[in-house]
Amino acid sequence: MSKSLHDKKPIFIQIKEVIEDQIINDQLKAHDQIPSTNQLVQFYKVNHITVAKGINLLVEEEIIYKKRGVGMFVEELAKEKLLLQRREGFAEEFVLPMLKEAKKLKLSDSEIIKIMEEWKGSVKDD
Repeated sequence: MSKSLHDKKPIFIQIKEVIEDQIINDQLKAHDQIPSTNQLVQFYKVNHITVAKGINLLVEEEIIYKKRGVGMFVEELAKEKLLLQRREGFAEEFVLPMLKEAKKLKLSDSEIIKIMEEWKGSVKDD
């Protein structure tokens, strides 16, 4: 788990996304138990309600499920659901702003592609 939280998004969303990233990166697999709310509270030094809010979003989205008295676990198809969600939002969240900025800079399609190819090799896995 990463301890770095920032001001750009609400903390409960960041905690939710950390768990999602762990599922996508295979750190958590189907039916693995996720850290408890208390563990997350202690790790991030945040309010219990904040953590619970992020966890509850994952339950509502059927990414994790509760076993009463035992804990929270990763749903069978959680990784596939998350990948689909993120792919659907990718263009709107990342590509569109990039293309708008490229247009302002009067970059051609070939220049955009060249920049992307140059930077692609510098991307590291988290």
